[in-house]
Amino acid sequence: MKANWRDYIVSTPDILRGKPRIKGTRIPVSLILGYLAADQTADQIITEFPDLQKAQILACLDYARELAEVEVAA
Repeated sequence: MKANWRDYIVSTPDILRGKPRIKGTRIPVSLILGYLAADQTADQIITEFPDLQKAQILACLDYARELAEVEVAA
């Protein structure tokens, strides 16, 4: 069963000015997405941030997917 990104990503106004981040860290989702866009693998990202888990990285992708699906009312 696929994990829900909401289990791994939070946004609170008092940390990182409300930017979405990995729960329990100060690592913003945008940073992880940037690494992925730069062709880094989940394992390479984990080497850079050993406290991260693959599920958290995949949650960032799922979060971005859901944002891309949002329809704007005309």
